[in-house]
Amino acid sequence: MPTAVRSQAKINLGLHIGAPRPDGFHQLVTVYQTLELHDVVTVTARPSTATSIRLTSNDSRVPTDSRNTAWKMVALALEILGLCAEVDIHIEKRLPVQGGLGAGSSNAVAALVGLEAELGIGNELLGLPGAPSFWSGAPALDVETWDSARLEIAAQVGSDVPLFLIGGTVLGLDRGQEVHPLPDIEPTWCVVATPEVGVSTPQAFCDWDALCAAEGLTAEASADKLKLLSRAYANAFAGGIPRGGQGAGSSGVLSDWENLAGPQESALVRTGISSWIRNDFERVVFPQHPSLAEIKRILSGPGTPEAACHASSLVASLSGSGSALYGLYRTRGDAEAARERLRPAGVASHLTRTLPRPDYWREMLLQEAH
Repeated sequence: MPTAVRSQAKINLGLHIGAPRPDGFHQLVTVYQTLELHDVVTVTARPSTATSIRLTSNDSRVPTDSRNTAWKMVALALEILGLCAEVDIHIEKRLPVQGGLGAGSSNAVAALVGLEAELGIGNELLGLPGAPSFWSGAPALDVETWDSARLEIAAQVGSDVPLFLIGGTVLGLDRGQEVHPLPDIEPTWCVVATPEVGVSTPQAFCDWDALCAAEGLTAEASADKLKLLSRAYANAFAGGIPRGGQGAGSSGVLSDWENLAGPQESALVRTGISSWIRNDFERVVFPQHPSLAEIKRILSGPGTPEAACHASSLVASLSGSGSALYGLYRTRGDAEAARERLRPAGVASHLTRTLPRPDYWREMLLQEAH
């Protein structure tokens, strides 16, 4: 029986990038936040004498061969486990392709979770019954060993893949693959704008490198700054959420509550985090794509000071290298008002919420195998 898994999106609550290192990569500091907005990845696995993977999607832009992150994840997992299988993966795309929402990386983790369910391993990680596997060759793995192995696999597949093995609010360091769970922010209304403009991540990094060279920013100098930023993020989030303040998410089924965070002030405001969240990519992406800067302005709030205190965003930003942008809002009404402001500009948008870690894992499986 196939296993269907929600493949959640992420946004970046700030993205600070260093100058290029000698190895060609960039050190960065970011806070990832998972959302209820998701794709659906369905996995079927059967024992076989040789491994074969077949991948399909409802979106023709999704690679259906070994270039796909979900394919890579499954192939590496089977190799490390020493198992052979015939695996079918279907990706139902609801998230934009290459939109800065981590969709491909999330698909990879969803495929791994589906494979785990099909194999009957890793059930403790998902809070599932530890029923014996129908795979005679499946290894007996303790949670700690497999948890470490899957993080290593994820880092091999992509820099922002490991965050989806944690979920919720996550601090990302180094190239983004070094991840540390942070205390979750309370569920917060979010509008994700998905313009048709395409942003090339390699080109964005190339433009960033040129900017660093022009400003004389070195990898050594930026490393010190990023270390201070990582500590600041960790300290700010550590005291940001009141005890018992994390409500339940619903993975795409929106509540009728007008103010999801309750009468108390949002932690993003209370801790001052929202005032210094920024995405360095905006410095090179917005000059190339002025329409994205305009979308951020629209998401940020109405132009009149009288209305701004009631309907402005807690924070609005480009996510990743774009082209998706997001705004976080105190109430559903504020979020819906932002969507209305986007309509005259012809920009597609999605209403969703931030997804805390417990809900991320509890609601991941849509359909359990066996």
